[in-house]
Amino acid sequence: MFEILLTQEERKLKQEVRRFVKEKVPSSLVRAMDADEVRYPKGYMESLASENLLGLRFSKEWGGRGLHWTGEVTAIEEIGILGSGMSCLYSLVSIVGEAIHHFGTPEQKGKYLKPTLEGKLCCAEALTEPRGGSDFFGATTLAKRDGEHYILNGQKRFVVGAEGADYFLVYAKTAPEAEPHKSISCFIVEREMGVEVKHVYGLLGSRGGGTGRLYFKDARVPAKNLVGPLNGGYLVFNRMMIPERLTTAAGALGMARSCLEIATRYSNRRKAFGETIRKFQAVSFKVADAISKLDAARGLVYVAARHVDEGLDSRRMVSEAKKVSTEMLWEVVNYSMQIMGGIGYTNVYPIERFFRDARLQMIWTGTNEVMSLLIQHEFYKEVLERIGESRDVEGDAGDLEGEEEKVYE
Repeated sequence: MFEILLTQEERKLKQEVRRFVKEKVPSSLVRAMDADEVRYPKGYMESLASENLLGLRFSKEWGGRGLHWTGEVTAIEEIGILGSGMSCLYSLVSIVGEAIHHFGTPEQKGKYLKPTLEGKLCCAEALTEPRGGSDFFGATTLAKRDGEHYILNGQKRFVVGAEGADYFLVYAKTAPEAEPHKSISCFIVEREMGVEVKHVYGLLGSRGGGTGRLYFKDARVPAKNLVGPLNGGYLVFNRMMIPERLTTAAGALGMARSCLEIATRYSNRRKAFGETIRKFQAVSFKVADAISKLDAARGLVYVAARHVDEGLDSRRMVSEAKKVSTEMLWEVVNYSMQIMGGIGYTNVYPIERFFRDARLQMIWTGTNEVMSLLIQHEFYKEVLERIGESRDVEGDAGDLEGEEEKVYE
């Protein structure tokens, strides 16, 4: 029913991506990634590029299609049914590409963005550090100017795509004595510039995406690889939070839909006490609750995408979309497993894999607690700035003499 929100071009794109997911991604690859037998599916990224499905929002000049966020959300929802490992790698091009497309120089776009969309280069984002997760501005990786270069020293961890990336978008302190929001800069750092990559994690889920730790030991980065203004990394970071959170929200829709459809088909076939279990309200009502939550989240995600497309301040909308969609996914996966009973807890069905994938969605790209912090802050600001613009509903209270009871201190 959400196709009414899409243009004809976006509807065609949806079918195009759906065909790609169905025909071009073998189940053997999905299984091998989950088993950690494949650390980075480079062929998958190359296959996406060959279909011109990477960086859909970016201009045609650099290899994109010049589409809107609503189109990209549609595509990511379809990619999401492959699980979070593949949807995250797909989204990385949108996330890293956002910084280069918006803040990068023509030279940077030609050298990095265009070949990335063509599948010739792979990228990753180096954001989180061992000493800080959500505390982005507490980064300790340092970048010191040395002539026409910057010398980087430090570490980054939880870098999705690290093992396959040719270059990284790295945030580092260039003015450590300045206030936090004016202390960080953003760089494009090629692997060969002195980046050591280690695979050090045994992940619960979201496997096969090449997640690793980066070590910068006197990495020598050309000054021309600075992205955005010097000490203006916060500008890039704030812009990047839109694609980071909106792509996560969109991928969760696809994962939830897959689980619910599996459980629904199962409940229409599985019999107990002489009836298909869908006849029992304990089962069918879970399906009703799950699809209601999924549709509500999808509506919010698509409205948030449209909000961004309109060029509006979308921090609250995107944070709401990420929080609501990922929490919806967690609930729907659990509903689906409960509907299927014991068999849902085994790897006979992929519900258990989605269960493992789903847990991470509420943590990465900013924990949902950070989303709540931002949401409430923005909402308080909006409400308090609008005082006097609309009807004073407090005046409709039944006690006309009750003003003296409104005590605030």
